[in-house]
Amino acid sequence: MTDALDEEALNKRHAEKMAKKKAARDKILATKTREKGLIIVHTGKGKGKSTAAMGLAIRAIGNGMRVGIVQFVKGVWKTGERNVLARFPDLVTIKAMGEGFTWETQDRQRDIEAARAAWAAARAMIADESYKMVILDELNIVLRYGYLPVEDVIATLKVKPEMLHVVVTGRNAKDELIEIADLVTEMTMVKHPFRSGVKAQAGVEF
Repeated sequence: MTDALDEEALNKRHAEKMAKKKAARDKILATKTREKGLIIVHTGKGKGKSTAAMGLAIRAIGNGMRVGIVQFVKGVWKTGERNVLARFPDLVTIKAMGEGFTWETQDRQRDIEAARAAWAAARAMIADESYKMVILDELNIVLRYGYLPVEDVIATLKVKPEMLHVVVTGRNAKDELIEIADLVTEMTMVKHPFRSGVKAQAGVEF
């Protein structure tokens, strides 16, 4: 009997606590009335930056939103997400314009030309108001190497269509980009199988 009474009291206190929390939460939510297109940055040394961006693409598609994706580095990779997103040609445009990481191409001028072509495609998508989300996958990498002028990127993002969401991925995000972003998430690596000799695997890395 005592245990039953203790459990009942615990449940009652929990219900009261959650009711107070909900009231406080509802009060806060009532003040959040603005809608705007966000500049979202996924950066950091941990895995999951592009993966999270592709998750946003899927969420947008589920809401009937048109999505544009420019891949600045991974053009030579065959990925599972590209296979899935290609099934929605009316809602998704994917331009895989990279030629691999710079240590793979070993040709700086070629990397710069690829970055510039990808940025031209990205700017066209950003200017096209039929897109509701544009993902610039691994843009941070080409900015880090100086293949594009960061000032040009920042200037373009500052005048993007008001309701357009732009998602930028890649480690070492520039301070200037972080400053203008609405949402910045840093992926922190705690543990990674690569360090234990495990290679990249289908369904996880690509």
